[in-house]
Amino acid sequence: MGATENIWTAMDIAPSVAIHDSIPHHPLSVDTALSFPVMSHRVIDVCKKLFRKWEKLDDSRFSVETVSGGITNLLLKVSVKEGNGDNVAVTVRLYGPNTEYVIDRKRELQAIKYLSAAGFGAKLLGVFGNGMVQSFINARTLNPADMKKPKLAAEIAKQLRRFHQVEIPGSKEPQLWVDIFKFFEKASSLRFEAPDMQRRYETISFKEVHEEVTQLKELTDRLNAPVVFSHNDLLSGNLMLEDKHDNLYFIDFEYGSYSYRGYDIGNHFNEYAGYECDYSLYPSKDEQYHFFRHYLKPEKPYEAPEKDLKALYIETNTFMLASHLYWALWALIQAKVSAIDFDYLGYFFLRYKQYEKEKQMCVSLAQSHLSV
Repeated sequence: MGATENIWTAMDIAPSVAIHDSIPHHPLSVDTALSFPVMSHRVIDVCKKLFRKWEKLDDSRFSVETVSGGITNLLLKVSVKEGNGDNVAVTVRLYGPNTEYVIDRKRELQAIKYLSAAGFGAKLLGVFGNGMVQSFINARTLNPADMKKPKLAAEIAKQLRRFHQVEIPGSKEPQLWVDIFKFFEKASSLRFEAPDMQRRYETISFKEVHEEVTQLKELTDRLNAPVVFSHNDLLSGNLMLEDKHDNLYFIDFEYGSYSYRGYDIGNHFNEYAGYECDYSLYPSKDEQYHFFRHYLKPEKPYEAPEKDLKALYIETNTFMLASHLYWALWALIQAKVSAIDFDYLGYFFLRYKQYEKEKQMCVSLAQSHLSV
């Protein structure tokens, strides 16, 4: 018989690691600044230490390749030829340096277990010093243009509704504004060594930004939006499609938390702009209503009540503003701590400018709705 392609599950656990909920752990870390060949050997070592059935395999049976390199993590595919001839694949996710400033890893790990049980994302197989090992999803990552396709938009909406119904133990207090104000405190007290970056940073009026955050929070509080467990980063890179059977997967829950339904949807709509941040691609009202119908009434989308569609439209486009503020402040922190070659300061100004451009129309719409 020929070798088979399997998705391996962690049945054998290295006896030296601490056990928690049957997930193997090991303290070993992998420096993402290493050259790829050296880093690959380190990754193989991690896999051997985590999974008992691999510990005696020769390194030549392993291959490591890059799946994607995001802003906050590096995804690697590790393929292994086991002793019985089977070809096995797992995904190794390496956390980016200093990401603890913007990501609560403890919260992420807690959520993954329950989201995986509900059928979302890859299965968590092991945890190590600065990353995790998950099952490999044999699917392609979407691009921003895919998200606008009516069939895919409808499926994303249906899955997002189901995602929002997952119960994660612990506090269900919404974290959006907690996180934004936390980001503000960090972002407003930075100092850059590069003089040109410091000059650009000093042009920001943090008094104005704080006023905008406070006023928008007060407005969104009045909307009484449902609080749900939210993905909070549903960009195209965190959506995967297995084309043969049209299976859609949500992945990467590192920003997941209890938050507001409208924020999760509004943030997703902002991601239609893609990596070039072309906000002319933000979905039209008709495109949004198509999404809302499948979110509100997955089985009978065209029976969604008009009043519910209108309310969700207002909720989403008010919280969409919060998405701009969140990622603008996030970008300032990244400008200070990230080793990635990216103009994060420029990204702050881009997102904040878009917030200012959209603010009057969206706020007026919300205020009119609330005055009725």
